[in-house]
Amino acid sequence: MPKKVAVIMGSNSDFPVVKSALTELKKYGVEFECRVMSAHRTPVEACEFADKAKENGFGVILCAAGMAAHLAGVIAGHTTLPVIGIPMKSSVLEGMDALLSTVMMPPGVPVATVGINGAKNAAILAVQMLAISDDELAKKLADEKIKMADGVRQKDIDLQEEIKNV
Repeated sequence: MPKKVAVIMGSNSDFPVVKSALTELKKYGVEFECRVMSAHRTPVEACEFADKAKENGFGVILCAAGMAAHLAGVIAGHTTLPVIGIPMKSSVLEGMDALLSTVMMPPGVPVATVGINGAKNAAILAVQMLAISDDELAKKLADEKIKMADGVRQKDIDLQEEIKNV
């Protein structure tokens, strides 16, 4: 049975950004569960979720959080599954606080971290991790890379045509 991806947000205010991760997971046909849990306000629930994630069929966990952004680290401390942190932009420090809180983990508790508000890349990274043992997913990823390259080539062709008219 293919592994699922857990997508956890520290607050539902993160959903407008996190939605792009869900769209990406759907595009690849990856099952997911999306939840709101807080490292600070619901730590017991967050830890219990992480403790049972593997036995509940998850293969990767995405964690979106802003400001202090301890969610990914707390989850990573309670599971052996790969955890990908999504630092969320805030009005206070533009997301730099969340980025540094997510990326600066102690030895033995790694959190893969994407850029600020990088939910789409987090989903793609999760798919790549799952594709290590899923040839169908690997094929979908390879096809997507070809589409992206073709798109860039077409943009260059269009640019060359536009330059002729300068």
